[in-house]
Amino acid sequence: MRFENKVVIITGAAGGIGKEIARKLASEGAKLTLVDLNEAAVIAVAEELNLGENRVLTLKADVSKEAEVKNYVEQTMEKFGRIDGFANNAGVEGPAKSIEEITEQDFDFVYSINVKGAFYGLKYVLPIMKQQKAGSIVNTASVAGLIGSPQMMLYNSSKHALMGMNKVAALEAAPFNVRVNTVNPGVINTQMMRNIESKVAPGAAEAAQAAYNDAVPMKRYGEPEEVANVIAFLLSDEATYVSSSSFTVDGALYNV
Repeated sequence: MRFENKVVIITGAAGGIGKEIARKLASEGAKLTLVDLNEAAVIAVAEELNLGENRVLTLKADVSKEAEVKNYVEQTMEKFGRIDGFANNAGVEGPAKSIEEITEQDFDFVYSINVKGAFYGLKYVLPIMKQQKAGSIVNTASVAGLIGSPQMMLYNSSKHALMGMNKVAALEAAPFNVRVNTVNPGVINTQMMRNIESKVAPGAAEAAQAAYNDAVPMKRYGEPEEVANVIAFLLSDEATYVSSSSFTVDGALYNV
């Protein structure tokens, strides 16, 4: 699985899964655009990868802002001239609240990133890939996009929305030899899960972690690298007939 001279954009590149995607693809020879709201953190990721200037571009962007998404796509084209892969990975967990407690501000915050941010990425990357007659997009959703979870309505429903966008994008892109798939992580050992544990069980995060761990048939959290490996496969030329599909990476947690 080689990515020599392949250009890949990764959003949420400073987080656990995003960082591992970057590490995996860099080791396979890819040229990377690393995008994150945390500018210092994404620069640190690039420095850790030790890529030359001709192989990496780091950009700060708020994916909920259409102009900033358009900019990271344009900057990638200006530097590299093409886009072969897109890991549409940025996302937030949002608050843990019952439906009646959710505010308009809560709703707008989660949906602006998880739904609008993913949509804007598709909107600006897809035309380039269609023109190239080649490309692969992987949207990071969640097993939460397949089920419901008490107190997590915003996160669950936003990931359901992303699953729907994935299906439509795959159908529109298929005639142009462009593939669009979704990866749905389960409980993964990342900062997002630390946040969820503390939100669903205030003052008892360790107990929540133990409960989540026990619920997984494999009896452990997944590691970011295990998700990144699946995303890398879907972005690669080894998956050239795979599109409109959804891949759970969850240790058999949700058998749906």
